[in-house]
Amino acid sequence: QVQLVESGGGLVQAGGSLRLSCAASGSFFSINAMGWYRQQPGKQRELVAVINSGGVTNYADSVKGRFSISRDNAKNTVYLQMNSLKPEDTAVYYCNTRTLRRVVGGSAVDDNWGRGTQVTVSS
Repeated sequence: QVQLVESGGGLVQAGGSLRLSCAASGSFFSINAMGWYRQQPGKQRELVAVINSGGVTNYADSVKGRFSISRDNAKNTVYLQMNSLKPEDTAVYYCNTRTLRRVVGGSAVDDNWGRGTQVTVSS
């Protein structure tokens, strides 16, 4: 099993900043992609940003230039720096990791989700 512990959400005024963190622990020997998704009330969960094991990043168009994703492989942690926040960024933010674990004959990939952290941006 893989546990993801998220932190850093909260209430902030428009134009402000927040930094989300997500630390992974448990049964894996490698982490491939690490990312952040968000879900607003009544809407589907959407990708915010993702970073692969080589450090290549991808962002939703709506957050490009404002959000920055990074990872610390030694700490198995992914971060999301969110600047110039807008009310439309209000959502529950979920951490996601794709981890590898050893199984008989090779390895298996697990897709893991955190419980989510609320981000609220007031106008």
